[in-house]
Amino acid sequence: MPETPVDAVNHLVLASVRVPGATALCDVHVSDGVVSRITPAGRPGGRRVRVVELDGRCVIPGLWDEHVHMTQWALAANRIDLSGAATAREAAGVVRSSLSGPGLADEGGSGPTVVGVGFRDAVWADVPSLELLDGATRGLPTALLSHDLHCVWLNSAAVERYGVAVDASGLLREEPAFQLTRELGKLPDAVVDAWVRESAQAAAARGIVGIVDFEMTWTRDVWLRRMAGGFDAFRVDAGVYPQDLARAVAEGMRTGQALDGGAGLLRAGPLKVLIDGSLNTRTAYCVDPYPHGGRGLLTVSQPELLELLVRARESGFLPAVHAIGDGANEVALNAFAAAGTGGRIEHAQFVRAQDFARFGELGVTASVQPAHALDDRDAADSNWAGHTDRAFPLRSLLAAGATLALGSDAPVAPLDPWTAMSAATTRARQDGREPWHLEQALTRQEALTASTRGRAGIRVGDPADLVVLDGDPLAVADDTFAAMPVAATLVAGRFTYLSGL
Repeated sequence: MPETPVDAVNHLVLASVRVPGATALCDVHVSDGVVSRITPAGRPGGRRVRVVELDGRCVIPGLWDEHVHMTQWALAANRIDLSGAATAREAAGVVRSSLSGPGLADEGGSGPTVVGVGFRDAVWADVPSLELLDGATRGLPTALLSHDLHCVWLNSAAVERYGVAVDASGLLREEPAFQLTRELGKLPDAVVDAWVRESAQAAAARGIVGIVDFEMTWTRDVWLRRMAGGFDAFRVDAGVYPQDLARAVAEGMRTGQALDGGAGLLRAGPLKVLIDGSLNTRTAYCVDPYPHGGRGLLTVSQPELLELLVRARESGFLPAVHAIGDGANEVALNAFAAAGTGGRIEHAQFVRAQDFARFGELGVTASVQPAHALDDRDAADSNWAGHTDRAFPLRSLLAAGATLALGSDAPVAPLDPWTAMSAATTRARQDGREPWHLEQALTRQEALTASTRGRAGIRVGDPADLVVLDGDPLAVADDTFAAMPVAATLVAGRFTYLSGL
């Protein structure tokens, strides 16, 4: 990728690029961080112009991940990976193996808590237990986080250390699990910030130009600290939770407001409200009972949710309601209708057919995570048997007029937009397993549009948040699309990633 070095540059040209589906080459001109012109390929050089010759590569709008828990994603990369465990006993074995190093036995209960991530007990034939984990952990306080963050499996030493109450399963679920997860994340800022920076650089290398961060803490000051320390890998919309809404309003915050002065990287995000649990824990609130009994948990009633949505509307916050079960989605849509406001539903994993059109009618975006359809297909088949034609219903939502926004829910799934888009378009992994409800798949163009905040292509006047690809995303094979090679990523015309090509 030859480059023309120029001193005192104030204009950038991405030369000889293509847009997806086209053969003609063009030059994309960037001035002051904005796409200023798109011209036929030619000789765009000149004084104070930096030219990057891209040799016919494709350029697309920058990719957003609309649902991330950024600190948890960075922490997960430095914890024991339990995602491959097919049983509780196997998960305990993974932990046992990880604790076989010298010196750990000497620390006993005084050492740091051992943390693992990514287990999926909903599809295990056996069940977690305090006794099983105690037998694998040699008295070391140990906490294992489920892949969806709605459940934590503890041993006796961790129960004692954190003063929590569990039954013989050793499990905490929902809010008690969230509270402990937050506690486990209390590491030195310098350590966590370094891990976040590494994870963000990896995300930029996959074409990410922005995330919506739903970390379950007050994150504005955290991100201001990180950016003051040099973080500039992508844009961040920092979500707010109900417990912090009064503080946010008192400080004059509202969704979309710039929080970092003129830098333009940090904005106030939506107001996040959780009203049910998850499929893995069988706490997603459903219309019909689960096979084991119960309908899940509705953690916020419809009147309480309505009050929150009205407060959000009046204070300038866009509501983002976590709703997974079909009962929770019904409650959320009813509250949006009563409040007279639009917003987002996060996840929308299981939706009644009569509710599809209500997303579009009410102006509610479906913020969805397509990789979950593949991660949770077995759990869905088991718990929503006979109704999975409306599980992870991307095509049905789009056809009914909903706006889709794609994300990962990292660390629940990887912070990689191509993983999400591949899942959305193929409903299958590249592992030979049959697609799951292929009738709910999106086209690649639809998936790209849902990953770029509705930007179907490069437009003059848009921020120069761009991704350069080594192949045409509309034409490459499925396996190439899933691992799409990214040549460069730009935020406001500044390279956040540039390969050595």
